[in-house]
Amino acid sequence: MRLSRARIAPLADGELDDEQREVLAGFGGHILNIFRTMARAPKALKRFNLWGGYILSDRNSLGARERELLILRTGWLCRSGYEWVQHTRIGLQTGLTREEIDRIKIGPDAKGWSASDAALLRVADDLVGDFFVGDSTWAGLAGLSEKQRMDAVFTVGQYTQVSMFLNSFGVQLDDGQVLDADFPA
Repeated sequence: MRLSRARIAPLADGELDDEQREVLAGFGGHILNIFRTMARAPKALKRFNLWGGYILSDRNSLGARERELLILRTGWLCRSGYEWVQHTRIGLQTGLTREEIDRIKIGPDAKGWSASDAALLRVADDLVGDFFVGDSTWAGLAGLSEKQRMDAVFTVGQYTQVSMFLNSFGVQLDDGQVLDADFPA
């Protein structure tokens, strides 16, 4: 975690106004710190949920496992501890193994990746490092459709943004969550 405490605290139930309560209503009983923090800007949270809903849905042409490869690599590269913890759990639910999640930390050159998995991880590396997918990385995506390549860029872009605000606002882990000991500070 970049910060040991929140710069912008998540809202407690008793602090919510009507607009904030309305935007959080769709999250059910347990509302994560990311959303309690974003509820301080309820109109932004409402729009964020629309785009984020696309990225995490089956409207995104990438499979759930492939999306999680991109999200986790982006979170690792952006040093977003909150994102890493949340999407480690989600990644395991989508079929990633603990060993693969550990390899995401090393990156696309770690032994054991298929060519397609390594190519996706390189997309995250290119975009986070240079804001551009290089020609050799793009060529490595030849097995993907045009829309899948677009969705790969959209996914990394979304989670770069998420990592930036999680890190900058100091969103802390939710109760019961623990960050990997080797996560970079």
